[in-house]
Amino acid sequence: MASLRDSVTIEKYSTQLNRKGHMKRFLLVLFAAIVFTICAHAQSNARGPLATRSGKLEFVQRDRNFAGTLDGQVFDRFEANVLTHFDDIDDRNGTVTRTLVQTDAGPVLYDFRAHPPLVLRANRRMTVKRVFWQGDDVVMQGTRGWFRLARGGLTKLQSSKSTYR
Repeated sequence: MASLRDSVTIEKYSTQLNRKGHMKRFLLVLFAAIVFTICAHAQSNARGPLATRSGKLEFVQRDRNFAGTLDGQVFDRFEANVLTHFDDIDDRNGTVTRTLVQTDAGPVLYDFRAHPPLVLRANRRMTVKRVFWQGDDVVMQGTRGWFRLARGGLTKLQSSKSTYR
């Protein structure tokens, strides 16, 4: 038969394990939140000026029409109810290297690594929720699933084991 002392010892160890389990779960959730914050680039509605490799980027609005300008020169026009963009920031100098802009006609990629900047339209209406920058590709989560914008084409991603950062 188990003594009272043994049952107190078992209860003590089970309480310690339970606390460790909660702490382990808490640390796992905290780690996931930090990784997500670092990997997923937040959306912005800043009109600028934003420093890029090609010059100072600003978004100018007239009614529902926006114009993307570099150093005061218009390089693109689009329609949108609200300005929303996702920026890829160069860690070395803090400049915007690329930005994905949400327009009424669908996402548009501006690549400021070239001058004049490369303007690439997805040509598919969708609302973008999150963006991940993968080398030259842009992986985005939209309301209709996951998509990749690469080499001038938009493709819907299927289930895979790829990790996007």
